[in-house]
Amino acid sequence: MSETKKPRAVGFNHVALEVGDLDAALEFWRGFVDFELRSRSETMAFIDLGDQFIALQQGRTQSADDGRHFGLVVEDKDAVRACLEEMGVEILPGRFLDFHDPWGNRIEIVGYTNIQFTKADHILGGMGLGHLQKTEGAIRELTEKGMVPAPRTA
Repeated sequence: MSETKKPRAVGFNHVALEVGDLDAALEFWRGFVDFELRSRSETMAFIDLGDQFIALQQGRTQSADDGRHFGLVVEDKDAVRACLEEMGVEILPGRFLDFHDPWGNRIEIVGYTNIQFTKADHILGGMGLGHLQKTEGAIRELTEKGMVPAPRTA
């Protein structure tokens, strides 16, 4: 084994998804989440997610994802479900809120309040989401890892 000290991963900056058509992809995403478009070129579009982003890149050619997916954290999972149903998007079977976009990218929707993933208060505030509070279970997970969020002040 190597003696070189390995750096620790800090998190994700972005996720890149291949799509067939950028205009259609942006319209699809607007159907279930509110977002700011960071920038766009002929072949790529960037959707801001606070201090992270999703890159949509034109040119998907592979078949639909099965198990491979990413979890998109949202303010209100039930509202996303309602939007997807209204859009006629098929929710995949199972205990999670998973679906495919029109190009086969598998997306899992995860509610912010009950998972250990957290954003700094100033990031949430800048996103207009300063009202979000973690559940006791999420705080317990963070506490067990020594990552207790600072108490919020009004």
